[in-house]
Amino acid sequence: MATGWAGDGAVQDQIDATVKDAIERARSQLRSGPGLTRCEECDAPIPEARRVAVPGVRLCVDCQAQQDEDRAATGYNRRGSKDSQLR
Repeated sequence: MATGWAGDGAVQDQIDATVKDAIERARSQLRSGPGLTRCEECDAPIPEARRVAVPGVRLCVDCQAQQDEDRAATGYNRRGSKDSQLR
């Protein structure tokens, strides 16, 4: 394919760089550190295994599941047809 002055792999290199930047940005937003010993929502104890597995954890499993469920219920139909998204 004729791309002017760009090398053969220039487009793929740009895509790879964009993906790498997105991954680094996402990782920089992750919490770190020991986390809390008690849930900041319901004050339930957070097990040591969870604190080790999820650095910077602030919620117990139940509260985290509820928060994830609330975020998932945004009303945006990702699997539906285009018409269903326009309603």
